[in-house]
Amino acid sequence: MPTWKPHALAKPHDDQLDLRLHDKVVATAELPGVPAGTKGKIILTGGFNWMRYRVLFDNGVELADLDGRNIGPTGRAAKRVAKAAKAARAS
Repeated sequence: MPTWKPHALAKPHDDQLDLRLHDKVVATAELPGVPAGTKGKIILTGGFNWMRYRVLFDNGVELADLDGRNIGPTGRAAKRVAKAAKAARAS
């Protein structure tokens, strides 16, 4: 299996959310057509230096280019993010 060297710009900031496809999230701010507190699911991830996500919210609205300023992880995703943050602080 071939491997590739990471792109030179692929250095996300330490304080960015590290979410995966299908992770559950919640809107932490008022968004167009989405009240704060609305739950959703990650349907697309992208970015080199700025990780951003496309989210399908429970009310049917789909928004792109969301990050930690707009969404927060819930459920298993929240546990995984908290565990990774704890490990990063310990090292």
